[in-house]
Amino acid sequence: MAGETAFKEEKLLESFLDAAWAERGLSANTLQSYRYDLTLLALHLESNNKSLLGADRENLLHFLATQVQSGRSPRSLSRYLSSFRQFYQWLLREGRIHKDPAALIESPKLGRGLPKALSESQVVGLLEAPDVETALGLRDRTMLELMYATGLRVSELVDLEVVNLGINQGIVRVMGKGRKERLVPLGEEALSWIQRYLSESRPDLLRGADCPRVFVTARKSGMTRQAFWYAIRKHAITAGITRSVSPHMLRHSFATHLLNHGADLRVVQLLLGHSDLSTTQIYTHIAREGLKRLHSEHHPRG
Repeated sequence: MAGETAFKEEKLLESFLDAAWAERGLSANTLQSYRYDLTLLALHLESNNKSLLGADRENLLHFLATQVQSGRSPRSLSRYLSSFRQFYQWLLREGRIHKDPAALIESPKLGRGLPKALSESQVVGLLEAPDVETALGLRDRTMLELMYATGLRVSELVDLEVVNLGINQGIVRVMGKGRKERLVPLGEEALSWIQRYLSESRPDLLRGADCPRVFVTARKSGMTRQAFWYAIRKHAITAGITRSVSPHMLRHSFATHLLNHGADLRVVQLLLGHSDLSTTQIYTHIAREGLKRLHSEHHPRG
């Protein structure tokens, strides 16, 4: 976007993002996705002498068609359309437009895949992979232990602040999606690693600097999602795990293993911070698949 039109549309986007944050408490990641999707649409519209305010249904369909041609997945198209709907509904409420161009566009049908979880033995191997005799290794071990013990989202893990750790109570206070707060028990193993990290590794990494985040880097700043993503993949290789491992896989493993050991579905829902039980129920399918595999492997007529 260039010139006066670009300036106006940039201000329009900022107003929308501010309203989305204030009204619904959306996460920084969601707001970033909105910005990316709508900027992409604005660039497409500009190349066709259109603007965000002047776009109609055909313009949006043309954009989606170009994305299909470039190989975008149905999930990506669904996300684009969701961003557009939120934006144009806001414009409609604000009286900036009189008709929502995204209202009658159907979302692509998505198959719901099962979340990928590690086996319990793989989790043990991953947890034991970091060299805890080093400051960075002890930090990574603590992050892995905490994530597996609590099922935190990676953004919740890296954003966690020291004031949110209830060491004496054995809990962690988490600010989740939609700025909803929840309390999650730590467990003795995770708690012992946190205490060791706070007394040994964290002071060594900060070297006198002040940082509110629990997990810090050698640069004396908070750990990033990207850095933890890289670390977990490195430790997975060390553990001999050949499949691609992501931080979110530990969250999936946390939920799956709890259900495998008899935890109540609603308890798991509360621990994960899911607002809808149906979101949590997907893990029951993974648990059933695991039981089927055990039956086929060990039953004489499996």
